[in-house]
Amino acid sequence: MLVVGTLAYAGLVVLLRISGKRTVARMSAFDLAVTVALGSTLAMVVLLKTIPLAEGLLAIALLILLQFVVSWLSSRSPGFRRIIKARPSLLLSDGKFIEEALLEERVAREEVMAAVRASGYESLDQVAAVVLEADGTLSVIGHPTPGTESAMRNVEGREATRHLEHPA
Repeated sequence: MLVVGTLAYAGLVVLLRISGKRTVARMSAFDLAVTVALGSTLAMVVLLKTIPLAEGLLAIALLILLQFVVSWLSSRSPGFRRIIKARPSLLLSDGKFIEEALLEERVAREEVMAAVRASGYESLDQVAAVVLEADGTLSVIGHPTPGTESAMRNVEGREATRHLEHPA
């Protein structure tokens, strides 16, 4: 078990390194599923004597390959990306909570306020928007500088912040 476990772990690390940063970046639901599957496969290879090391590494390589293919397709196909990736959602606009979005995304006001404080803002009025990103993080956006491009383009519920996209 010591030898197979060490070799399987080393194989996993090498395969993850080869596959690139995207495989171990902040996780979407699909990324999380692949990560759990990788861990489960590694555990089975280490613990079950009936699974040869080569087969276990092949299974790990297959999962990483699938992750690579999905990432590759989602970076090149908007239609595929819509199927695989969640869209960011607007939770707060111009200091006002968007109750429907909070309920739909199951986010408490306190979580949004904590993100605002962590971003260095004292007041919700200082914040143009808080966005729940596809990876589950909360992004806090201050009021825009006139003449700059908005980062709010692909945020669901952005209709409430259209004025932020082209400041007067």
